[in-house]
Amino acid sequence: MSAPHLPKVAGIDPAVTASPHTAAPTPARPAATPAAPPPAAGTLIQDRLAGMVSDLTTLNELTERLARAGDLDSSLHEFLRAGAALVGARRGLIVLEPSDGLGPTTTIGLGLGRADLGHIETVPRSATSYGRILDGLPDAQGGSEVLPEPGAAPGTGGYGAPVDPRHREVAARLGYAASYALPLTAEATGRLGAAVWLYDEQAEPSERQRDLVGLYVRHGAEHLARMVEVERSRSRLAIVAEELLPSRLPRIAGVQLAARHHTGPRGGGDWYDALPLPEGALGLAVGSVTGSGPSAVAAMGRLRASLRAYAVMEGEDPVAVLSDLELLLRLTEPARSATALFAYCEPAQRKILLAGAGHTPPLLIGERRTEYVETSLSAPLGMLACWEAPSVEIEPAPGETVLLYTDGLLRRTGDPMDRAYARLHAAAAGVPRSARDDPAALCDHVLRNVLPEGAAESAREDAVEDIVLLAARFD
Repeated sequence: MSAPHLPKVAGIDPAVTASPHTAAPTPARPAATPAAPPPAAGTLIQDRLAGMVSDLTTLNELTERLARAGDLDSSLHEFLRAGAALVGARRGLIVLEPSDGLGPTTTIGLGLGRADLGHIETVPRSATSYGRILDGLPDAQGGSEVLPEPGAAPGTGGYGAPVDPRHREVAARLGYAASYALPLTAEATGRLGAAVWLYDEQAEPSERQRDLVGLYVRHGAEHLARMVEVERSRSRLAIVAEELLPSRLPRIAGVQLAARHHTGPRGGGDWYDALPLPEGALGLAVGSVTGSGPSAVAAMGRLRASLRAYAVMEGEDPVAVLSDLELLLRLTEPARSATALFAYCEPAQRKILLAGAGHTPPLLIGERRTEYVETSLSAPLGMLACWEAPSVEIEPAPGETVLLYTDGLLRRTGDPMDRAYARLHAAAAGVPRSARDDPAALCDHVLRNVLPEGAAESAREDAVEDIVLLAARFD
């Protein structure tokens, strides 16, 4: 009689006691897999060389992109973006603060808005690695800074480093947990500032990433130093150009004046003038000298000073004023040409007598009309052996404004000249009634509506021309 079977539970087999007379079968061992042979030394060297070539190729591409940046602002943005890619960060900022104190100073953020940068600036500089770099502390070499977890004890950070309470608060608000900072130092200028990249989690760059970003920063700092010198030269040139223009406009009964002048990035030769003349008259002038840079600015100053003298002597005859100016230009600077427009105004009678030499026509702006003043076609100064063109007389109605401008306003639009003229006319015709009584507000409206967005505040890299507007509103 066989032994009874043990009951079964659904899904589970009952344990069966082995017979003491029967040995448990030994499970079969799988055949041993032969160990993989270690990689050959040549393979390791090839892999390492391939990695080095890849790194050098990446650095070459990034440095070439940085070299193509033509101004300081675009260079800072490109530098910050490339550095973030090398260290594996998503956000960061550059603080440009040259140690010689000559400027320019600015802060550029990557993935950080103005408000975010403002929060970061509230952290004491001594509490951050990049702040210590900017302060020039001897032990400030940058590097990683890991912040504590939200629940960590106050006053302690990654690797036992103390953390300022304000720094902890700002990091929690902006959502970063670690940073990596490096100084920006160039051989010719010394310390330029500091760059810092922010990690969303507690992390730090690997040794390979540190080497790559270190090489890139050393090269990039030299490029930034050159851009700083270019920016300083442009700033000095713009200051000189502004000093050569009227420091203030005269106050003449019966007319209100306003002017706007934006110097191009290379410094151009556009100018304007407004000077009181005998018997309550007023002289208005705008002009443009060919070329750019310091030589064009110097020529602009000489031409404007000469026109003032001619206007005082024979301002009632604008043709004679421009004829004398043309003769002077041809004798003293035969390789240069210029455009100019001079208007002799009698505000009491609301009469204007003007003449132009290759210059853009004035624009008459009022409630009932917005039209270009028809001036005769004429060559620029210095282009012909003897210049002369007939003058034009206009009579603005009460409340109308005469707008004089240079062709830089039209060229900055990027449109063909016919479309640029139409764009200017449409902007002038659309001046709100509240702005028609204020020539300054009228100029600002024209700039906002004629130029591409942002071009009125800062010059674009591909737009080298100056912009000049001179508005005269007659009561």
